[in-house]
Amino acid sequence: MPTWTTRPETPADIPAVREIVTAAFPTAEEADLVDALRADPEAWIDGLSVVVETAEGTLAGHALFTRCHVDGSPALALAPVAVLPAFQRQGAAAIRAGLDSARSLGENLVLVLGHPECYPKFGFAPASRWSVRASFEVPDEALMALTLAPGRPVPSGVIAYAAPFGV
Repeated sequence: MPTWTTRPETPADIPAVREIVTAAFPTAEEADLVDALRADPEAWIDGLSVVVETAEGTLAGHALFTRCHVDGSPALALAPVAVLPAFQRQGAAAIRAGLDSARSLGENLVLVLGHPECYPKFGFAPASRWSVRASFEVPDEALMALTLAPGRPVPSGVIAYAAPFGV
């Protein structure tokens, strides 16, 4: 198991992040989404674009948390998450670091649309548990939520994603 270092993205990391995201997905659509979210001041939150470095200093993974809303209340969308193909299934560090950073910023709710086998290990559960839903058709088990501040109320309703998501 490699040793990872996690840290917030810096401007110098932008080209490498694009390479990671492009390598992890079949098209450049997700890399374009990252660029668009980075340029959107209503979506972007400093410190919540997390990169993972190998012990040799190679950027190997990336996780992005951006602002969304549930029934007008602030929440975070986790997307996309990307790992270079050579490091696939070893990139949990970026998600864990991002969740820790979000918690330290006082965030309460994180939402992800993803593989139901992957995200429960981080504590995510079906968002329907909190009556949170997308504005588009999605399988219940694929839309997941995680509360970061137990005891704080969780909003229910429809997710309003940042404009670059196009939904």
